[in-house]
Amino acid sequence: MLPPYVAPSQLVPDLRAHGHGVISPAGLREWIAADAAELQALEASWDALPPDGYLRDGGRYRRRRHSCFVADGATLSTSPHRAHWQPVAYNALHGGIERWFEPMEAELVARPVWSRLLLRMAEACSVLKGARPWFIEAHQFRIDTTDGIGRPTPEGAHRDGVDFVAVLLINRRGLKGGETRVFEAEGPNGIRFTMSEPWTTLMLDDERVIHESTPIQPLSADAQHSAHRDTLVLTFRQGGFQGP
Repeated sequence: MLPPYVAPSQLVPDLRAHGHGVISPAGLREWIAADAAELQALEASWDALPPDGYLRDGGRYRRRRHSCFVADGATLSTSPHRAHWQPVAYNALHGGIERWFEPMEAELVARPVWSRLLLRMAEACSVLKGARPWFIEAHQFRIDTTDGIGRPTPEGAHRDGVDFVAVLLINRRGLKGGETRVFEAEGPNGIRFTMSEPWTTLMLDDERVIHESTPIQPLSADAQHSAHRDTLVLTFRQGGFQGP
């Protein structure tokens, strides 16, 4: 099923009404005043992600980097490198431990489009919850099918313990699956769709919805060691970063 795209001007109203909203790649470019080449220039960084050494299901299918930022008005600053931490209440599989990942590459973070992306999303968060600094954790993920199957969300349907979450598809190659599912945290309703176009962007109100992505498999045996799904996940939290 195709994503339920809305115009960029409708993203914040959709977040307010439903707790989620999706904009197309063209919509994202319009929203952050970027051209396709600027965004494409970020994509090569996903080819240099180190393995995730913390997977508790024994898998080898995830690579990632992680960095932190603070958006305060029109200013984005990079925070000192820190561990990623979530409480067990939000991540039963990997919660309760400090996970130290390699930081994002300096060349990517220095690109002007990176700042515009994070500041525009932080601005939307402030429209919904009032102007304030936003503490942002940025996660680059590559999920592959080396083990025959890859799990974008091994913890299952979950919340992240923040205010807002953005999930951006960077690329997907040679695979099937990876359906995105968003459900009301306190209700019966939900949506499901597959993100297939690079730079499709989903934003979520983490207090109101839970989300997951289904496992991926290679389209053929020949593709097992090359199929992958790349995403950028951004979390926005008021008051400070999560920590023990």
